[in-house]
Amino acid sequence: MSTGKPGMGTPWQGVHGHNLAYLLDEYDRYRQDPEAVEPELKELFDQWGPPPASLEQGELAAGGAVQQPSASSSAGYDLKKVVAAEKLAHKIRTYGHLDARIDPLGVHGSSPSPILDPAHYGLSDEDLNAIPAHVMWAEESDEIQTGLDVYKRLRQIYTQSLAFEFTHVHSQDERRWLFHMVESKEFLPSLSKEKRLSVLNRLVEVDGFEKFLHKTFVGQKRFSIEGVDMLVPMLDEAVQQSIHSGVKNVMIGMAHRGRLNVLAHVLGKPYEAIFSEFHHAPNKELVPSEGSMGLNYGWTGDVKYHLGMDRKVDESDTLHTRLTLANNPSHLEFVNPVVEGYTRAAQDNRNQPGYPEQDVTKALSVLIHGDAAFPGEGIVAETLNMSRLRGYNTGGTIHIIANNQLGFTTEHLDSRSTTYSSDLAKGFEIPVVHVNADDPEACLAAIHLAFEYRARFHKDFLIDLIGYRRFGHNEMDDPSATQPKMYAQIHKHPPVRKLYAEQLKKEGIVSDDQLKAFDKKLQDRLKKAYKKVKENRDTEENVEDRMQFEKVPGPLPEVQTGVPLASLHEINENLLKWPDGFKVYPKLEKMLKRRSGALSEDGQVDWALAETLAFATILSDGRAVRLTGQDSERGTFAHRHLVLHDPETGKSFCPLHTLPQSKASFAIHNSPLSEASVLGFEYGYNVFEPETLVLWEAQFGDFANAAQVIIDQFLSAGRAKWAQRSSLVMLLPHGYEGQGPEHSSARLERFLQLAAENNCVIGNLTTAAQYFHILRRQASLTGKEDARPLILMTPKSLIRNKRSASKPAEFESGSFQPVIEEPLLGHQPKKVKRLVLASGKVAVDLQTELEGMEHKPDWLHVLRVEQLYPFPKEEIQARLGKLKNLREVVWLQEEPKNMGAWFYMEPRLRETVPSKVDVRYVGRPERSSTAVGQPDVHDIEQERILSEALNPETIKTDTIAGGKRHA
Repeated sequence: MSTGKPGMGTPWQGVHGHNLAYLLDEYDRYRQDPEAVEPELKELFDQWGPPPASLEQGELAAGGAVQQPSASSSAGYDLKKVVAAEKLAHKIRTYGHLDARIDPLGVHGSSPSPILDPAHYGLSDEDLNAIPAHVMWAEESDEIQTGLDVYKRLRQIYTQSLAFEFTHVHSQDERRWLFHMVESKEFLPSLSKEKRLSVLNRLVEVDGFEKFLHKTFVGQKRFSIEGVDMLVPMLDEAVQQSIHSGVKNVMIGMAHRGRLNVLAHVLGKPYEAIFSEFHHAPNKELVPSEGSMGLNYGWTGDVKYHLGMDRKVDESDTLHTRLTLANNPSHLEFVNPVVEGYTRAAQDNRNQPGYPEQDVTKALSVLIHGDAAFPGEGIVAETLNMSRLRGYNTGGTIHIIANNQLGFTTEHLDSRSTTYSSDLAKGFEIPVVHVNADDPEACLAAIHLAFEYRARFHKDFLIDLIGYRRFGHNEMDDPSATQPKMYAQIHKHPPVRKLYAEQLKKEGIVSDDQLKAFDKKLQDRLKKAYKKVKENRDTEENVEDRMQFEKVPGPLPEVQTGVPLASLHEINENLLKWPDGFKVYPKLEKMLKRRSGALSEDGQVDWALAETLAFATILSDGRAVRLTGQDSERGTFAHRHLVLHDPETGKSFCPLHTLPQSKASFAIHNSPLSEASVLGFEYGYNVFEPETLVLWEAQFGDFANAAQVIIDQFLSAGRAKWAQRSSLVMLLPHGYEGQGPEHSSARLERFLQLAAENNCVIGNLTTAAQYFHILRRQASLTGKEDARPLILMTPKSLIRNKRSASKPAEFESGSFQPVIEEPLLGHQPKKVKRLVLASGKVAVDLQTELEGMEHKPDWLHVLRVEQLYPFPKEEIQARLGKLKNLREVVWLQEEPKNMGAWFYMEPRLRETVPSKVDVRYVGRPERSSTAVGQPDVHDIEQERILSEALNPETIKTDTIAGGKRHA
């Protein structure tokens, strides 16, 4: 705004809409008391007097579009009435949802909002009739001539079965487009008679299927869709829109409510397959049922309403789309980032060096949320936050809240602090549409607007599908005990199938005979399918069609992972070549240049270089790599530096992107400060694109516990429950260095507790070469039957410890070794009385102590257990067989006794060692916190642990029987 200085023109130029109204209000205050307004405004009014007194001096906005009325069309109108009318129009656009008929039960919007009443602004019908339409309306229409016409049209648009919230979208272009689409009605789908009949028929199927299940399988859980039945036709419409716009993959994530119906009607799961999962028939061993799925197949399975499915939809030779409904546990919204990972994997082209090329038009995410879970589960906000980040965006997700206005038995006053379930989305500038689930055509219109917005702006869109829940949380629950008034109303409320049928009957589109035919056709199909199951006619082929049975994977295969030194030399030199004119931070440049001699005959390869060489050789083998995590580009410990930054220009460069040997993409991204959503995303990416080596790194391994749901429900159990393979790598910095409780432990014990059925590999490594080989072994398993996640306790201080560095020859030959021997000790097996087993950093600490000893103890032997799971029993036994006079095996760890690997290792060691040999623990006592908070206390404890392991006087000489010592 002009300050009114000479030569700068009038300060009122360009002032319009709310700004003009604000100035008029402030001028009224100024006239009553000049000191009541801000000093700047007082100076303005002192110098320039009142704001414009006639309409042609200002500009008014309507629908986000600026209107410039002509003098002939506006002169003589009461300016305050005009501003009030413009305010009224704006309030209807902004708050029309408060009066909208979006609740099928009639509770929401039952009390009219005063801010949408013309009288609230001092306006009568006569006042509005005297105001030209263009003051309030941006669209051209012969039917809209006056402000009263505009008011009625705006009420019709913004307060019916559809309600809109767009004003929180900051982008003016997006906001204008949204208001234009709504007010021009361009988003409304063209619904032919055939289309409307098709929607009615689908509602007959949706409703009839639920009623058949309710009657046939009395009291069994199914999490009925009834009350938000339109979810299925909406998904049908989203699929059709996707097919015709070239989307090749539609990824759907949802919890339990309505899942069986979506499986049956959107994914095409046969009714027989669903009935089999309910039906406790004699063919139970063939047809998996709830809680006992597939026991004869060597895997656990899951309950029917957790299961996902794939389906390919073909409309022609060129029009086809693959639908994927993701498997989902009872942890509700945690599937959201997994589905986003699916989608990004489907969008990325990984065939060329550099970052993958993303095409957001290739795949679409559709996430269906619960109304209580959407604001209640933090994973929702974490996932929404990723929607526009370069490492995680998927070009816009269509969100649908299946809103039954009740969370189990909890009403919204106890479950959220916001007006709507959807309000969280507004913080991420996501457009929101509320729609009455009893209005099928409004529901389809909402899908069309969502799809158009996503296609145009590549951003998320949310539909709040407001319905109800006809039964309890599940069908064994009586909701009337806790919501008697609501359920008295629901029991009288007709299903949308009936409401829509009545509407189409009145319009002459459907007859009673047609309705009976729709119903009969469905009932015949349901009865035929049920009869087939009941008579035990289900076939092996049928079962395999609906679930891919998977046996427990076998032992890890032997893989030679060495790379010729000549190739590693060449790669290393190319990694130190940077673009012309690109400058590297001087301190970092010196550090990187030192790597040039690491592969010489007397060189040493440290942890970071070993990792870089592993990635480079994997890329040269044609395998894509994706690495994400908090600060992973540089590395938490300033060791990785896979992305370099020019200190003068700020430009960045990744040497792995220009490596001549590379044949695939390398994606590396710093992640948001989140664990659950990012790990879920990477898991989903890896499941959908199993041939890519996907790695997630925690800033410190301690923080992985914030992703425990993903670890427990997906990573460790996904194969057993859903035959879903993953080869994801988790890098979890772990080790006790006196940094306190949140910077010491990745909770190794939790991963070991989850380990079973060869579901993962868990390692705690001590050398750079071991890290190189295990990464290359993992890459060789990706996409194969033997694939499984790799959980690595990665080092912190050891990253730069010379004892962890490896000689070049160790990279050229051999492979990963589950157990390695302490190199400092001599080999006099007959003298050994104590064997110490240790894993990770404490094993290197023990080596440090041994280095300081003038005479190395011949009574001691040390094995480093580099792979904890699968337990390397044969490798340990092979070493034990040489130690004929062994008296005890000591498990040494730095974690407290109730943490770390001890409780996992003890029974396995007792089964492995000879019965005359004792097994005992050396380490910290049991504790409730992972580590002490004072470095000096830590040092004392660490010294005690190492001293005890190296003290020959503690070797027991008592009588031993059966592996247990008797005092």
